[in-house]
Order: sequence, then structure tokens, then C-alpha cells
Amino acid sequence: MQLIQSPNLTMGSREIAELVGSRHDNVKRTIQTLADRGVIQLPQTEEVKNHLGQSVSGYQVCKRDSFVVVAQLSPEFTARLVDRWQELEEMQAAPSFSIPSTLSGALRLAAEQAEQIEQQQVLIKQQQPAVEFVGKYVQADGLKGFREVAKLLGAKEHAFREFLTENRIMYMLGGEWTAYAQHLDAGRFEVKTSTTASGRAVCSSKFTTKGVQWIAGLWAVEAIKRKTLHATR
Repeated sequence: MQLIQSPNLTMGSREIAELVGSRHDNVKRTIQTLADRGVIQLPQTEEVKNHLGQSVSGYQVCKRDSFVVVAQLSPEFTARLVDRWQELEEMQAAPSFSIPSTLSGALRLAAEQAEQIEQQQVLIKQQQPAVEFVGKYVQADGLKGFREVAKLLGAKEHAFREFLTENRIMYMLGGEWTAYAQHLDAGRFEVKTSTTASGRAVCSSKFTTKGVQWIAGLWAVEAIKRKTLHATR
């Protein structure tokens, strides 16, 4: 467990990697990319042990930024991250707990606990749309193309097209949607080859079941961002 005991809790990049089932170097690369874009703050570095017992560099990420990182890596694990943060916060709070000896102390404790519960409920409520959105596609099966996935997500094709290209998920090559190599390697897409009437071979990338679940989580976060932006205008 990588937890910094301080008023501002942080989570280690290695633990984030374990939570989402990703390589630690991929998590660190995502953190660096998001920090370079100004989406999150570049976190404090630390030395951690890898599975071979070797010392490697890692990051300590704040709570807010950890959700952004997981949303970029594997949005389907957002609920697991919420649960883990709750465990860590409860573990940190437990050693300092003591039974109040006065009525005023008991009232203060009750007020503090009520505030903590309210904050947790607000956080869960904020994350719930994305979690529920992803859950709808857990049973999605078979390979699906761009238009099938856009329809499945209830997304307008032009908006979904911009989202895929701006986030370097897919690009057009020879009139066909093609996934970037890192997403193919992650098992989110498969390349299918077909033959046109003229005998020309055409390659296109199709979303796998894992890819549909992954893109559903990213699109849920994007939809929330767009809704918030629209509301502030």
C-alpha cells in the first residue's frame, strides 16, 4: 500500500497501476502526458520497488488527479478507485479516533462525521453517471465499428469523430478508421481485413468488447465535461 499520511492524502502510481491492471510505466507515462497538457499537476516523485525488488521512480498523485488518470487509462475501474480511496481514508482516520469525554466534543465529532459522509456522498454522486454509463456496456460483445459504437453510446457521429481524433485514439487512413498502436496493443481494437468489389484489400480497426467498455467510460467523462461547459456559458 502506498499512502502518504498527511492532511492531503496521495496515492502511489504503482498502486494505481495495480488497481486498473496496467503496467506501472504506462501509468507514469499517462501522468506525465496529462501534466504536460496542464490537465493535472505534475506530482511529487518517489522511489518504489517493482515486482523484481528493484528501485524505480514513481509518483504520488492527489485524489482529484487520480480520478483523471484512471479515466484516461481505464474508466471502467472508476468505481474500484472510489472504493479504494474510501478504504485509505478510513485507515488514516482510524488511529486518531478517540471517544469524546464531553458533550461539546461529542457534538463536534458528530458534526465532523456528518460532513465526511456528506462529502463522500457528493463524490459518489459525481462519479455515479460515469460508473453507470460504463456498466451498461459490460455485456457488449463482438467487434463493432465506428458507427455501431457511436449509436450504442448515443453519441452524434461528428462529435464522436472529433473526440477520437483529438484524443489520439483513432485516425482516418485510406478512408478507414485506424486505431493507434498503443490501443491495439492494449486489446481495445482488432484489425479486420476485407476485400472490395474491385479486389482491393481494406484494413479497418474494430472495437473489441474491452474497447467498447473502455471508450464508454471515456465518453461518459467527456459528456459530463461538455454538459458542464454548456451550463457555464
